[in-house]
Amino acid sequence: MTQPASPAPRLPAAIWALGFVSLLMDISSEMIHSLLPVFMVTVLGTSVWAVGLIEGAAEATALIVKVFSGVLSDYWGKRKPLAVLGYGLGAASKPLFALASTTGMVLAARLIDRVGKGIRGAPRDALVADLAPPGMRGAAFGLRQSLDTVGAFIGPLLAMGLMLLWANDFRAIFWVAMVPGFMAVALLLLGVQEPAPAGPVPAARPNPISRDNLRRLGSAYWRVVFIGALFTLARFSEAFLVLRALQGGMPVAWTPLVLIGMNVVYALGAYPFGKLSDSVSHTALLAWGLVVLIAADAVLATSSHWTWVAAGIALWGLHMAMTQGLLATMVAQVAPPDLRGTAFGFFNLMSGLAMLLASTVAGVLWDQLGAPATFVTGAVFSLAALALLWHWRGMHR
Repeated sequence: MTQPASPAPRLPAAIWALGFVSLLMDISSEMIHSLLPVFMVTVLGTSVWAVGLIEGAAEATALIVKVFSGVLSDYWGKRKPLAVLGYGLGAASKPLFALASTTGMVLAARLIDRVGKGIRGAPRDALVADLAPPGMRGAAFGLRQSLDTVGAFIGPLLAMGLMLLWANDFRAIFWVAMVPGFMAVALLLLGVQEPAPAGPVPAARPNPISRDNLRRLGSAYWRVVFIGALFTLARFSEAFLVLRALQGGMPVAWTPLVLIGMNVVYALGAYPFGKLSDSVSHTALLAWGLVVLIAADAVLATSSHWTWVAAGIALWGLHMAMTQGLLATMVAQVAPPDLRGTAFGFFNLMSGLAMLLASTVAGVLWDQLGAPATFVTGAVFSLAALALLWHWRGMHR
């Protein structure tokens, strides 16, 4: 008598809940962020250089906080309270945008929002790794990334629709954006239960960033950090995709469609590729992601005609789907369970700093040599990352 086939394992409900928490908060944030630069310049009279300064300060704040929150989650031995605090700060910042009457108030709101993002990032990723079965971590990170990205294109779509419906009433839209933000916090509180720690709980937890613990992270982890940073140098800000579309004659009012299109491809591919990563070589899949990024850069460097730009944007979204959840899975795989928060904190910090450097270099190249030089340089960095992956693969055969 044949035994009935055992049902295929499923991702825990808490993973789905975390994914929808990310989706709701991204809807809330992107409804505001997609309109904020225009609001600051046209309503508050903020200068463009001040807009850039505020954005730079906000992102730098998030980068710094990410490391400390990850370390604290390991030292404390708890992830969820820090994730709730981070998402709570993000939600609490939303009414401040609607109330803002000066540039200083917008700066305060942005800093609170980014502090919240910095606090929640590493503990949330470590919580995903703690909750997911070891053989399904790729699928878990892919699902969370996919749902997060769905929010990244729903938010701007809602903002565009409400701007048309309400005759450009920025503040009314900012008030509406508060709703999904607080829904995200409520779902996290009610829908996610932190798993009990594996093994005995020590009476006194050691410092996660002591010399011994940093040594425990090991060379495999630092290789992932390095390749992640090099990968990010090749993948500068998506703002340059928007600028390339503008060069091709896209009307300003329709430029949000660039990021919406990219995020649609990203969202559709993130979960399937995350699931695939559980059964194939991580190095090989990451290498193919780099090949797709090189193709995207080549297409975007060739022409600013809308057909070329559309193809480049689709390839860009595809490479994001192939690699972003995969890199998080690789961090979770090589980091000791009690140091996952610290591991994600340092990984996010180095990738964020690389993004700031890459975007600065891309902007200088764009101004001095033109758009093709920016995308060709991105392809060169991608080739360097590909060569490094090939070298490491050869070392470990």
